[in-house]
Amino acid sequence: MGESPDPAKLGAQLHELRREHRDLDMAIDRLVADPGADELAIKRLKKRKLRIKDMVAYLENQLIPDLDA
Repeated sequence: MGESPDPAKLGAQLHELRREHRDLDMAIDRLVADPGADELAIKRLKKRKLRIKDMVAYLENQLIPDLDA
């Protein structure tokens, strides 16, 4: 089978992605509160935030031991 991922590396990636997700959340909140904000920019940030959320879920899943093994 394949080599198992390094938990320390996954943990570091998770930490960085969670920070970026939080930063995007705050940026989106600020833009939404601004009546002159660019709607397209907001949509792009929301899409990026969603991709990061999916990446976080994937990495968290990698850290959970495979119970079927």
